[in-house]
Amino acid sequence: MLLITGATGNVGRELVHTLDAMGVAFRILVRDPARTADLPERAERGLGNLDKAETLTPAFDGVDKLFLLTPGIGLDHTAHALTAAKAAGVQHIVHLSSFNVLGDPMPAMGRWHHEREELIRATGITATFLRPGGFMTNAFDWLPTIRDGGFVLDPVGPGRYAPIDPADIAAVAALALTEDGHQGEEYVITGEELLTIAEQVRILAAAAGRDIEVRTVATPAEAVRSRFPNGAPPALADAIIEGFTLMRADTVGFRTDTVHRLLGRRPKTFADWCARNAHAFRLPATA
Repeated sequence: MLLITGATGNVGRELVHTLDAMGVAFRILVRDPARTADLPERAERGLGNLDKAETLTPAFDGVDKLFLLTPGIGLDHTAHALTAAKAAGVQHIVHLSSFNVLGDPMPAMGRWHHEREELIRATGITATFLRPGGFMTNAFDWLPTIRDGGFVLDPVGPGRYAPIDPADIAAVAALALTEDGHQGEEYVITGEELLTIAEQVRILAAAAGRDIEVRTVATPAEAVRSRFPNGAPPALADAIIEGFTLMRADTVGFRTDTVHRLLGRRPKTFADWCARNAHAFRLPATA
């Protein structure tokens, strides 16, 4: 039995639909069943809360493979899941980490993910680490300023990176969960287009059929707001500013062939993602 954590998030939701289409038997860890109403009925629901280790035992019962996605910057969720996994006899963990662990020196965002990876290694359970770069779905963070003022805040200027569609991350995760040969691997996953924020905004504007202005951020606080419109805890805010500073300096960008090598196809483009999600960015209809 497979257990999927983070099933209502950008990657987890895609993974659930991918596994469902494959006809695989799997369970999703849910804290609030109402939030999974739009997920496939065939997916077994396992009630549990990663905040409370004592609630996890029933959901992990009979599980031999785990997709582990823990949000935020702390280690408690990871530690709780691993305790339950060891008790249940889980044999393989596919963990969503971050390409930031490759930094030299490692940035704060990378250190948090590295610490989670180390917790997993310490269990002795075989693992596959997925290390994606920036998600295409981060464009949803632009919605507040697009809706209120028709603009996007750009914190990285000339910096380039290769955003990845969460659907491609999910496809790699599904492969690692359902096929042999991926145990012990570390997969760095990116798209293949090296884009600036301004270039992404132009692609999004064309898909949405509207003008969207790009404004350079004026302050560190504005930079944080471009990623977390409602603000972020101080440690996370500092990490975001550090990350954007590194991205601004990288005018060449970094990409891998992992998606093509594992899936036998090219990764989805940002234009593909925008075409699927343009409705969220369009101007409201007028009466």
